[in-house]
Amino acid sequence: MAHPKRRQSSTRRDKRRTHDKAVVPQIAKDVTTGEFHLYHRAHWFEGKLYYRGQVLIDETPKEAQTETK
Repeated sequence: MAHPKRRQSSTRRDKRRTHDKAVVPQIAKDVTTGEFHLYHRAHWFEGKLYYRGQVLIDETPKEAQTETK
């Protein structure tokens, strides 16, 4: 097994560890639906795929679409 030839200083150890941190996910609220979602990600709401407030895919049943129109 490998082992260090010399002890690493606490400064060098801490410099390496500065990048090891937990990140909180960025959450946004959709202006159209009011649903919370991750930034730069599309999200499903009531059978529709939304991205930036616009409907990309509408997979609601055909009967439900005719009733709302």
